[in-house]
Amino acid sequence: MKVLKNLEDEGRCMLDGEDLEPFSLLEMINDIDQLGLSYRFSQSIKHALDKLRLLEESTQSLHVSALYFRLLRQHGCEISPDIFERFKDQSGNFNKNLAREIRGMLSLFEASHLAYEGESILNEAKSFASLHLKDSKEFVGSNMSEQITHVLELTYHYRMRRQEARWHIEAYAKRSDKNQVLLELAKLDFNMMQPKLQSEVQEVSRWWKVVGLADKLDFARDRLMESFFWSVGMAFEPRFSKCRMAVTKAFTLITVLDDISDVYGSIDELEQLTDAIDLDAMKDLPEYMTLCFLAVYNTINDLAYDTLKEKGELIISQLKKAWADLWKAFLQEARWFYKKVTPTFDEYIENGWISSSGAVQLIHAYFLVTENISKEAIVCLDYDLGFLRWPCIIFRLTNDLSSSTAEIERGETTNAITCFMHETGLSEEFARQHISKMIEECWMKMNKQLLSPSPYKENFIQVAMDLARIALCQYQHGDAHSAPDATAKNRIMSVLLDPIRLREMEDNATTYGDNTGAIF
Repeated sequence: MKVLKNLEDEGRCMLDGEDLEPFSLLEMINDIDQLGLSYRFSQSIKHALDKLRLLEESTQSLHVSALYFRLLRQHGCEISPDIFERFKDQSGNFNKNLAREIRGMLSLFEASHLAYEGESILNEAKSFASLHLKDSKEFVGSNMSEQITHVLELTYHYRMRRQEARWHIEAYAKRSDKNQVLLELAKLDFNMMQPKLQSEVQEVSRWWKVVGLADKLDFARDRLMESFFWSVGMAFEPRFSKCRMAVTKAFTLITVLDDISDVYGSIDELEQLTDAIDLDAMKDLPEYMTLCFLAVYNTINDLAYDTLKEKGELIISQLKKAWADLWKAFLQEARWFYKKVTPTFDEYIENGWISSSGAVQLIHAYFLVTENISKEAIVCLDYDLGFLRWPCIIFRLTNDLSSSTAEIERGETTNAITCFMHETGLSEEFARQHISKMIEECWMKMNKQLLSPSPYKENFIQVAMDLARIALCQYQHGDAHSAPDATAKNRIMSVLLDPIRLREMEDNATTYGDNTGAIF
């Protein structure tokens, strides 16, 4: 711990000092972000960005301008996309000569994903940068080609932060211009967090064994480890241990309830459970439903008790309402299935963002990552979830994109793709394009929220955005929650179990600049 603290102090001295040129300071902030260290330097980063506010007026570098724009928006600072107008030609298009600046193209592409709705210049930037990055891969070195592939597959802004930190640590170690202090700090930070996460896994495993649903309900999926990994994606910082545990418990129980709704329960039994949730009554429920009901009831009561004891807030009504709303959304989907009804696309989305279970997870998380719970925020949780809707829609849509082909083959009609196809008469390919565009629009709304007045504190807004990130992570290449394959399991291992090798990565370090210049 002493070594880690010394490295952190040394890094803070560099960040807070006056020795770094503006461009070097920007690069250092970016490295800190991507190495997963920004939570250790949050105040220093804000102070440094305040010092750099006039930088946009003094540079003609696309890379510097795009990096500056992205970092300011990423950290909740206002900046206009007009900063990119200087890089257009007389025809109003981005200058084609910029394609030679590979680092500039990468930075422009990354920056374009911090757009708000209606910022057409950033949409143009994304298309322009994407096109030229794809064309440039065969002209650059292997390390830069790998970076381009990584960014084009999924931009940094959309990636699960802890997994991305590992990727960047390993890539950063190969660079000849690396900051050794930041690299060693990042490795230690990542490796020292793993035992803490493993201890949390053991604790929730003991809870799950006591609950006993995995043994009693053999039809239900046991997804404790996947649920814990999901919670790390939502809130990875060491201080959020209680949040991870609560989200893991909630998501594990949600998975069982989802299986009851989708697979095992009859429509009459599902209706009965809805009545029990509303009335706090369990009579007439089958035994397996009574077990599930009590597991949920006891879990949320434990959380409510701990919150009252530690923070003086009684939150049981918010938790009960969230679970009741979730079950009603599950029930609505079951009714559509049993009646062979295909809802309109809008009807499906209005129900589906709740049935994703994201709202339940975020409501649990709010009370555990927020120090001072505000009455205004509680009112929003009760009556108007507002901002929380957008990451939940991303959760719903990414889930549907990953599982819809199998669902269509089974004849199921209640997913976003089939509802869109049924309503419009358009192809599955067009439906997928439309849904992907909706996901981008949700991101634009969330980007704007970073600067908009909100009853929620910044750390909770980040948790909500991280819900969208872990959803993209888990559903990008199939359904890693319902049907985890070897890739999904390796992803969990890399974050939770396998430490980073401290020396091997630095062998054969490459010169970063060799891969970032002109491609001709």
